[in-house]
Amino acid sequence: MTSKSSKSDIDQLVKPKLSNPIHMLAFGLGSGLSPKAPGTVGTLAALPIYWWLLADLSTLWLSVVILITFIVGVLVAHKTSEDLGVHDHGGIVIDEWVGMWITMLMVPKDLIWLAVGFALFRFFDILKPWPIKWLDEQVHGGFGIMIDDVLAGIMSLGCLHMIMYLLA
Repeated sequence: MTSKSSKSDIDQLVKPKLSNPIHMLAFGLGSGLSPKAPGTVGTLAALPIYWWLLADLSTLWLSVVILITFIVGVLVAHKTSEDLGVHDHGGIVIDEWVGMWITMLMVPKDLIWLAVGFALFRFFDILKPWPIKWLDEQVHGGFGIMIDDVLAGIMSLGCLHMIMYLLA
């Protein structure tokens, strides 16, 4: 009789090299090392970076930061996946950072909106409604790791703006 290992079991066995800056970036400066819910912990780690470094940027500059982080994310996620021999290791959370920051585009700097944005992004990232799930399953490599969270961020952004509009 053979046993089938789950993705989380494999992720727990395969660890990044913390001395490798590429792995550290892919693992969200270590936030993806959480043994429980690394995607949620990684998203939480993106919040103070957003709050203290990004929230006061103009939409243009925030978009530039997100685009650069996306490009870097594609590269480091791809290399880390190759090094670890696991596609989309659960600890790779740079994609969560980008998705969360997309969620907060053109949103007032307010803790309530940050919390609502976090909840929406985690909702879309965990449930993966179509077409997020399709992208997650069909697109591979570093781009595949990143793109489903980009779409989850865009869907979250749309919902967040709709809520702001309805409350205005």
